[in-house]
Amino acid sequence: MKRREFVAAAAAFSLVGQVRGAEPGVSDGEVVFGQTGILSGPLGQQIKTMLAGAALAFDANAAAGGVHGRRVRIASLDDELRPDKAVANYQELLTQQRVFGFFGCVGSATTAAAANVLQQSGAPLVGGYAVADSARDKVKGAGYYLRATSGREAEVLVQHLTTIGVTRIGVAVLDNPGGQEARALISGALEKHGLQPVSVAAVKGDASNAAQAAGTLAAGQPQAVLMYLGGVLPGELMKASWAIGTHPMFYGMSIVAGEVTAKVAGAKARGLAISQVVPYPWGELDPVVRAYRSSAQANKVPIGYYSFEGYLNARVLLEALTRCGRDLTRTRLHTTMRSLKLRLAGMDLDFTAGGHTGSRFVELVQVSVDGKFIR
Repeated sequence: MKRREFVAAAAAFSLVGQVRGAEPGVSDGEVVFGQTGILSGPLGQQIKTMLAGAALAFDANAAAGGVHGRRVRIASLDDELRPDKAVANYQELLTQQRVFGFFGCVGSATTAAAANVLQQSGAPLVGGYAVADSARDKVKGAGYYLRATSGREAEVLVQHLTTIGVTRIGVAVLDNPGGQEARALISGALEKHGLQPVSVAAVKGDASNAAQAAGTLAAGQPQAVLMYLGGVLPGELMKASWAIGTHPMFYGMSIVAGEVTAKVAGAKARGLAISQVVPYPWGELDPVVRAYRSSAQANKVPIGYYSFEGYLNARVLLEALTRCGRDLTRTRLHTTMRSLKLRLAGMDLDFTAGGHTGSRFVELVQVSVDGKFIR
């Protein structure tokens, strides 16, 4: 073989080797992450808002030149919160769309069902939403979560209630495995104060048993009801409780959508307290909060906790990708996430202790008569 032909052949072989050895989802101009979650129905709107908030950060980064020249693109699929469909989506995103990793995936049962797929693929999962503590444990080593755990939320809520002298506490949860886990976490937090729930009700996803659940709760004569309910369910439960003449204080974990609850329950929803796991989106002092709000206004994205959480999760992913450098690999992103420690929007994040959750931040806010939040 002539020297010129040998050099050309060697170069061609080298190029093929680079292509075959390239990380999935990574090209010169972009890095692609997959997302699976419920994107339809009332709960789907919350997730779309969260993703719209994340897009604010990704688009701003792309406009500034990207992460080491690459823009972040998210490929989303609807799984209707069905574990079987979620697993199929994870597999499709990995094998057909060849994503690099996952971002903003939703749900406890869906995440737990995909544990083997995630562990075997080596694809990092960053910034999951509404993922229970047990599901986080199942994907430990693969998943990294910004928001505090549900157990931490339960502890803060129970501590607040007992501090103000409330000891008769009812519990209302979703009628699904995630709801049952939340019930156990709340019960565990109460036990630390020598208490147990005076009544417990599981509410169906279509609110068809809201009246029955309200009656079950009322039987225990609670001073306060602590809710782990999404979408319209908190508002429907509150209305059903008032309809039978009971008026406990209502508290919600962060899954409770204050704006939606105010629309469903009306002016009487004022005073509903909710534990939030990201800082107040309407703050004026922090530059990250101001940047988010300015971008949301310019792009007509609803300003609130859902979009702000998406925005912050995207900022965390962008920071990790930046620290990885141009030579991006899944292994390098895992290593970077496990060493990540930073302060963002007044919230301390630390993944260096070997856990799956970076934040312990929880604060209580109240819902006003117009569905806004008051600290």
